[in-house]
Amino acid sequence: MISFGPTEEQEVVRDAMREFSEQVLRPLAREADEASALPDGVLDQVWELGLTNTQLPEEFGGGGEARSPITNALILEELAFGDPALAIAATHPSVFAFAINDFGTEDQKGAYLPRFCEERFAAASLALIEPSPAFDPFALQTTAEAKEDGFVLTGSKRFVVLGDRAEHFLVLARNVQSAGTGTESLDAFIVAKDAAGLTIGDLELNLGMKGLPTVSLELDKVEVPAEARLGGEAGIDAGRLLAGTRTANSALLVGLARAVREYAIPYAKDRHAFGEAIAQKQAIAFMLSNMQIETHAMRWLTWKAAATLESREEATKAAIFAHRYTAEQGMKLADDGLQVLGGHGFIREHPVEMWYRAARTLSVLEGVAAV
Repeated sequence: MISFGPTEEQEVVRDAMREFSEQVLRPLAREADEASALPDGVLDQVWELGLTNTQLPEEFGGGGEARSPITNALILEELAFGDPALAIAATHPSVFAFAINDFGTEDQKGAYLPRFCEERFAAASLALIEPSPAFDPFALQTTAEAKEDGFVLTGSKRFVVLGDRAEHFLVLARNVQSAGTGTESLDAFIVAKDAAGLTIGDLELNLGMKGLPTVSLELDKVEVPAEARLGGEAGIDAGRLLAGTRTANSALLVGLARAVREYAIPYAKDRHAFGEAIAQKQAIAFMLSNMQIETHAMRWLTWKAAATLESREEATKAAIFAHRYTAEQGMKLADDGLQVLGGHGFIREHPVEMWYRAARTLSVLEGVAAV
């Protein structure tokens, strides 16, 4: 029979992540937002769950478990239900580690993967987003020019997660002379934080998810050796890398939308106006019903994209559909949550205003998580 639900093992993982999210992340969310900083110890707490190292090969110190994009999408949804900013911060190194494992040469895997199999949190980051109003990850302005013994990277990056503490950056760039053929390709380059010509900006001030540390990067003719090109001469499958990050972003938005829905429904039942609960008002009831429908639709599209990745099929279309739909509906549902709470939606006594800002921020991001 065809099953459209999680397996028993995935249910166990999801339940465990839900409990952790409610008990650990949700209580810290407001603190992180108010302080515009990560609470002490939260990264190590999530790291101890083994969400990254268990899916890396045993030969490098990992758990050797097969990576499941579907299971990872379930995990990200649950963590984002607690708080999307903390969820991204705690799992972002997986973007770097999974890319190394998926596309790296044996030398690259041996050099970098053991760091992500240690007991303490390992900070690394993907540098993808650029300061352009028409940003397109397949038409990057950051360039990599081939030279005799390596490459020269030039460009600017924004919203680089954990950039204030990352040991290495995976910089996506347009290789203008791919393998000396004169053609262009989208490649990734491993850049150390102390590379000459690399300038790491101050922490950015963002509208939402203020607890998530992000910085800008300026690459002024940063020279890297040939072995810094992820995948060596073969390069990377950029379409698959981006499909994985977009699917992850969709899962985060599902978790955020669910948080809004599960807060708005009991509020509407308890809040009375003119002698009856506002949930009995037709306009509010239809709004709550739509929240339920759209959250499920967002989840199904995300699962479709994750399942396509898991079966090793071409996932670009499925990931774009999921990413676009969850971004639009996630923002709408967050706004609907504000409408249900009315004036209370705008005060910090309730978390909906924080989720609204997070939805607005998350809906325009790329490359912040991976499945």
